[in-house]
Amino acid sequence: MEKKYGVYICKGCGIKEAMDVEKVAGAAKKLQNYKFHDALCSPEGVQLIKNDLANDGVNTIVIAACSPRAKAAEFTFPGVLVERVNIREFVAWTMEPNTDGTNDAAYDYLAMGIVKVQKSELPAPNILPDLNSTILVIGGGIAGMTAALSAAGAGQNVVLVEKDAQLGGFVNKLYKKIPTGSYINKPLIVDTDISKTVAEVESNPNIKVYKSTTVSKTDGQPGLYSVTLSNGETMMIGAIVMASGWKPYDANKLDYLGYGKMKNVVTNFELEEIAKKNGGKLLRPSDGKPALKVAFVQCAGQRDPNHLPYCSSMCCATSLKQAQYVRQNEDALAMIFYKDIRTPGRTELYYKEAQNNPGVMLTKADVTGVSDAGNGNMFVEMENTLFGTKTGEKVKVEADLVVLATGMVPTSRAPQEYADGLTKAAGGGDEAKKNYLEQTPKPDYILNLGYRQGPEIPTLEGASGFADSNFICFQYETRRTGIYAAGGVHQPMNMAEAMEDGAGAAFKAIQAIDHAQRGVAVHPRAWDVTYPDPLLIKCTACKRCTEECPFGAIDEDEKGIPNYNINRCRRCGTCMGACPERIVSFKDYSVDIVGSMLKSIDVPDDEDIFRIAVLACENDAYPALDTAAIVGKKIDPSVRFVSMRCLGGMNLVWVADALSKGIDGMLLLGCKYGENYQCHFVKGSELANTRFSKVSETLNRLQLESGRVELMQVAINEYEKLPEMINEFVEKVKEFGPNPFKSM
Repeated sequence: MEKKYGVYICKGCGIKEAMDVEKVAGAAKKLQNYKFHDALCSPEGVQLIKNDLANDGVNTIVIAACSPRAKAAEFTFPGVLVERVNIREFVAWTMEPNTDGTNDAAYDYLAMGIVKVQKSELPAPNILPDLNSTILVIGGGIAGMTAALSAAGAGQNVVLVEKDAQLGGFVNKLYKKIPTGSYINKPLIVDTDISKTVAEVESNPNIKVYKSTTVSKTDGQPGLYSVTLSNGETMMIGAIVMASGWKPYDANKLDYLGYGKMKNVVTNFELEEIAKKNGGKLLRPSDGKPALKVAFVQCAGQRDPNHLPYCSSMCCATSLKQAQYVRQNEDALAMIFYKDIRTPGRTELYYKEAQNNPGVMLTKADVTGVSDAGNGNMFVEMENTLFGTKTGEKVKVEADLVVLATGMVPTSRAPQEYADGLTKAAGGGDEAKKNYLEQTPKPDYILNLGYRQGPEIPTLEGASGFADSNFICFQYETRRTGIYAAGGVHQPMNMAEAMEDGAGAAFKAIQAIDHAQRGVAVHPRAWDVTYPDPLLIKCTACKRCTEECPFGAIDEDEKGIPNYNINRCRRCGTCMGACPERIVSFKDYSVDIVGSMLKSIDVPDDEDIFRIAVLACENDAYPALDTAAIVGKKIDPSVRFVSMRCLGGMNLVWVADALSKGIDGMLLLGCKYGENYQCHFVKGSELANTRFSKVSETLNRLQLESGRVELMQVAINEYEKLPEMINEFVEKVKEFGPNPFKSM
């Protein structure tokens, strides 16, 4: 479109008191259309802009006012290219008022905003044809059935696929469940009523159920998934809820606790089967006699670096429930030996009610082993208990049945371990990879994705293997757009939590379908209609973009040329930063746009005046900077912030161009990363750090000090210390002295 510009400069919120707005407007004089207003966000200020849009044909506007994170509703104008320039938080509220440095900063921010709209095009959604809105639910346990019922209740068509011959999952094996609601003066165990839920699912006209069936292959993208089932049927799907569940931890690995050696050592899951089989009676596997003295060993193979490093969440409450099974025989005693009792939320009240039973004994203990006591009985050996009279004293307690509270292992863990092993073997060469493939049993895949990055979704780092994208910020999300995890494959949880989780995942799946139909991204840029538009004629098939995309949005054809699946893309721009040819661009975000913004910063010849460019991630660093301004923190006036969708989009050419122009230093502000990462785009900050390792080569080529460029990790709640970190970097650059390119 032919652009007609309008620049609007707000004087409210302390802006006119902090700077000479007439001088600042000098950056817009070449556009010949700029206006001031005392409060642009007021109805009168907004109407001023609307009048220009309606009467003067203005279609491209720059608003120099508050942070773009504020007043979004007021400054949204459909069909108009809008750029928000932050002169309130970044200048008026963080710099000393009415100084040359403050005026210069505001001038530069306005200049950068103008350059950006000059280089940008008005984004428009790319809505793919023939989109499907059916939701596929994989797994017919309580989480999957709840997801199916929730989606069907919202009017969606649902396909439910269950690998077993009947629905119900692990709940089918339970004798009783913990009741919901109040526990006071009410039964502490009740029927599961799973058959009612199964009947409700199988009778729902919006739900088509496939039993004894798995997913053989999944291709495509949200709204256009092509899913082939093990029965040979192929169907189109809009979004997927993965509720494939969990498996009990392999108790054969716990031989020190007697499992596999003594018949009367069972797992908590096996105890449910014993109780259900015998109508609630706990009979010993060895001789069928009633168990009268039952020991529960908590955290059996859990919270243990040699087994499961995490807590499975439901085991403490399960043992308290199973203690009620024991106490159905008034002559029986339940003994629970725990590291800690963990019963969050309302289950804490369940714990307190269980304590009131005189036949339930609970004590903290480190169980070190289980040994044979004769006649089918066992000694539970422990230390650091409340029984001992001395610190560390070893104690033995006899029991006629020992129950190991083993944990939950997500069904996604085995595929991830297989993939990790294959990656490791591949590093050893073709022969090592071949041996691994021949000697390692292939796991049961859940999704069988036809994605370039592998057949399953990546799981959380560490040994957990749970199917989660970023558990700090976004529940239900996985790193495969349009696929949402629920239940025990998502994180450890009890039955009530799994039902809530299933409903939540179903509604996220509905949301994903809605976003695909409107041509916008899903989280975190849920409003974004832009998309990567690579100039593939210049592509060298280096595969950097397909390898680095955090969400597996890019596949490859037979020649290695990338194929961008728009509905999988979350618009982070990581592919833009990965591409050495710089051919990936968005309508309003590209290597050229950001580079031009940096080049528009005025660099005075005065060697006493410094300029520091800061690339700040919009997800953590930018809001932290806004908050720092709100609480009155000051930042050196030499600093100029440029917002990044994600630091994963950083391109090294910006460093070279900025420093060649005379910018004295560059600071990159990215999210925290590591095992407990909080990067909104998963790997962006980490990828930027990897690329950053090559910055020293650029600086050496320019004969500049390596310390002139740094990358810092910052969390959104570090707004108190972030200005200090920035100011310290500025002082460090000043010690190096001015950039020698400044005077060239």
